[in-house]
Amino acid sequence: MSKTILIVDDSFSLRKTLAIALRDAGYAVEEASDGKDGLSKLDGRKYNLIISDVNMPNMDGISFVKAAKQLPNYRFTPVIMLTTESDPTKIQAGKDAGVRAWVLKPFQPPALLDAVAKLVIA
Repeated sequence: MSKTILIVDDSFSLRKTLAIALRDAGYAVEEASDGKDGLSKLDGRKYNLIISDVNMPNMDGISFVKAAKQLPNYRFTPVIMLTTESDPTKIQAGKDAGVRAWVLKPFQPPALLDAVAKLVIA
């Protein structure tokens, strides 16, 4: 059974590009358009990894991660932030919230897939 990754990003084109790269690498993919939508997908389904943007409408990525980590089923689900945000205080806030890796956009699919392979859980 393939591992499932949740992509949370308000950019439709980025979600599609990322989903193609991940599916080509053998992962199943779910998509959410912002943090609120992402939380609605955390309904007991098993995700082996979450990839989230930081700057989104309705609920930003760091608030989303904090909320996700409060849910017992997702406390240990690794999170990669995929963002244009390089502010050290944001990166630290992400780490404090439970983010495991911080990848800057525009991303290189091989580098991102390498990070995914290192962090994805069984």
